[in-house]
Amino acid sequence: MTPESPARTTTTPAYSERLSVTWWIWPVSLLVVSIVAFEVLLGFHGVPTWVPFAVLIPLTVAGLLWTSRIRVAVTGGEFQVDDARLPVEFVRDVVALDAEGKREALGVGAHPLAFVIQRPWVGPAVQVLLDDPADPTPYWIVSTRRPVELATALLEARGPRG
Repeated sequence: MTPESPARTTTTPAYSERLSVTWWIWPVSLLVVSIVAFEVLLGFHGVPTWVPFAVLIPLTVAGLLWTSRIRVAVTGGEFQVDDARLPVEFVRDVVALDAEGKREALGVGAHPLAFVIQRPWVGPAVQVLLDDPADPTPYWIVSTRRPVELATALLEARGPRG
């Protein structure tokens, strides 16, 4: 007889996205690292032929996977960006930014205490303005491929403000 596991309540996220690198970065990176491995092979004559490839190609794949790890989601009353969690009750407003708007928001006028998750291969972003007197962070800027959908999901999860 085995004890029953407690029922797990899973909610489908209102929004979910992984900030993975674009598809064309994979073949370009593998081509570049293969050329570098060949150059290393030419520089060290005593090294077996397979060693530079066996070391550099897996390191490159691991690096690309690591840079693609960031997940953005709106679920269960929270805005989740990687390990960071923001209860949607503290969201005052959300602004969808195109690539130019993101560049401007991250420019010289950016607040030094802002929370920023920015990926250069993702053009658009959202700026989430906060309303939490206990937190010195004025806003979050998060890269996203679908800024209007993320902004809508955040505002709907927050609910109407009175």
